[in-house]
Amino acid sequence: MKRDFGSRAELVAYVKAEFPESLVHGEEVSETRGGRKAAEALLEKVNPDRYARSRNFLSGAVTRLAPYLRHGVLSLGEVRRKALTKPNHEKLVNEYAWRDYWRRVYGQIGEGVWKDREEAKRRWREQRETAELPADIAEARTGLACMDGFVTELTTTGYMHNHARMWFASYVIHWRRVRWQAAAKFFLTHLLDGDPASNNLSFQWVASTFGAKPYLFNRENLEKYTDGKFCRKCAREKDCPFAKSYEQIDQELFQ
Repeated sequence: MKRDFGSRAELVAYVKAEFPESLVHGEEVSETRGGRKAAEALLEKVNPDRYARSRNFLSGAVTRLAPYLRHGVLSLGEVRRKALTKPNHEKLVNEYAWRDYWRRVYGQIGEGVWKDREEAKRRWREQRETAELPADIAEARTGLACMDGFVTELTTTGYMHNHARMWFASYVIHWRRVRWQAAAKFFLTHLLDGDPASNNLSFQWVASTFGAKPYLFNRENLEKYTDGKFCRKCAREKDCPFAKSYEQIDQELFQ
């Protein structure tokens, strides 16, 4: 394949021509630059201390290194070694240890990541279950500003903050009763850093088929870590399904 291009626009046009089937999912092009130089520049900017303090906020100092790790531009080893040279690196190194763990599990079970590793720890009150991702979720028209915003960012940029991924997964699995595999496939279609190991096993952690309990959230949690930017403009602000205590949500969703 051709490797040298006069401009980014020329590169984009070439990729579209070589892989026309990819256009089925949209023609948007992520602003994330590929290549070793771009990866090394980001790696130099990583601040483990700021990461540890702000990682759960959508505006936090996340590394944005995942696509380069996913595609082998950077290795986990060199990212870990770089982090260890900086203060307060424990949390960042711990997160990369999880990525290493997912990969090792994937190496053991392979396509088994698409199957429930365990039985779910809680049963929904309504035992209906959907195998396909509903169109209103995939097309960002649920009416929930947060979920629609997350999907729009994902499908146009190839990125979604890790905390948003957890909220989205929880909403799809527990509120909408959709099989986690449907949402996992949706993520792998659009995420630049999507890989079956961390993607699928993280979805299973939310679903409690590879974890101790279902992952839930409420509006208070979401507002805190998004600075309320979605709730202020949400058409469903008055009937938000997340505007309850964790106890109320648990009672409504599960037996």
